[in-house]
Amino acid sequence: MVGGTAAAPEPRSRPPDGTAEPQSDVRAFIEALRPDARNRGVSDATFDRAFRDVALPDPAILARTKAQGEFGRPVWDYLVGAVSPGRIARGRAAAARLDPILSRIEAAYGVPRWMVLAIWGVESDFGASGGATPVIRSLATLAQASYRGSLFRDELLSALTILERGDIAPEAMKGSWAGAMGQVQFLPSNYLKHAVDFDGDGRRDIWTSEADALASIAAFLRSLGWNPVVAWGYAVALPPGFDLSGHRGDLGDFAARDVRRTDGQKLPRSGLASLFLPGGAGGPAFLITDNFEVIRGYNTSDSYALAIGHLADRLAGGPALAAPWPSAASRLDKTGLQALQAGLAAEGLYDGEADGRAGPKLREAVRRYQVRAGLAVDGYASADLLAHLRASRR
Repeated sequence: MVGGTAAAPEPRSRPPDGTAEPQSDVRAFIEALRPDARNRGVSDATFDRAFRDVALPDPAILARTKAQGEFGRPVWDYLVGAVSPGRIARGRAAAARLDPILSRIEAAYGVPRWMVLAIWGVESDFGASGGATPVIRSLATLAQASYRGSLFRDELLSALTILERGDIAPEAMKGSWAGAMGQVQFLPSNYLKHAVDFDGDGRRDIWTSEADALASIAAFLRSLGWNPVVAWGYAVALPPGFDLSGHRGDLGDFAARDVRRTDGQKLPRSGLASLFLPGGAGGPAFLITDNFEVIRGYNTSDSYALAIGHLADRLAGGPALAAPWPSAASRLDKTGLQALQAGLAAEGLYDGEADGRAGPKLREAVRRYQVRAGLAVDGYASADLLAHLRASRR
């Protein structure tokens, strides 16, 4: 029942620097959550049970805020792990075993099974590793540290709402260091919006139910605008002398310009796409559709979206990438990307945040600079490009 005056339990304190965190500070943080939790319908009994024996803050979680793999590694290194032969084999075995469920999910949501399986594979290795950290501890640690503003405080309140609804017990609500939960790695707010009870047992169980997990992925992608008419993108080969400045257009137009799929199939006759060269001219080339941006709605990393798309293709029987990736020396690290973003902003070409992440805004800014400077318009944020920009500003 909502209401009451029960006091919060006294969680154990584990500050990140090894000093004694005042218990009063921890209790004050938790008590400050109680009114907002009540406003969301969370009873004091649920609230107190959730925080019982929770150790705050968790230094291991705070340490993880310093880096995130898919943003800190070059795309080609990320793909090696995400699209490994072992993962492809496990995914194909899962596809055969779960064929009836996957057929129902495709019919219900219009998202290809290979895409659903690819996300399931990358997020939790097909349900084998959904995370072992208690979600309340993760979110409370990040919320108390005000990591990313109020985001994790809001997610913590959403997690309490899930506990109140009875879909999962606090001790079973586990996930990643950042509070992403279960086989699908949903944050609690996404769980509340998109999790599905596909097996019909009355619970939306993304921790132990494969049917619920897979359907929840498909439901989320559909809500983000998945277009069933086209793929996420197509690995392609460009003809000699291809004009890279014409990087966006209709798939039929790209076909007319002798752009060909590397799997030997024909490009669709219609549908908008953009040329994506994640390693620059000479490396693997892709025509990406708006569905690529849908995948980025799951995780905003270009490397992640490309890995998901390519893994989906490999699970469906598509070939490995044949074109070579560039040398590591050409790649910009986070500091270099931030410097490039700042330099392009000073030129009036980039209006995004200097966050050190390569994405659509940076690609377009790089292309505009390359056009202005008379360079090959591949959209690749390379070390040579940063050096050229710096030299031009002297």
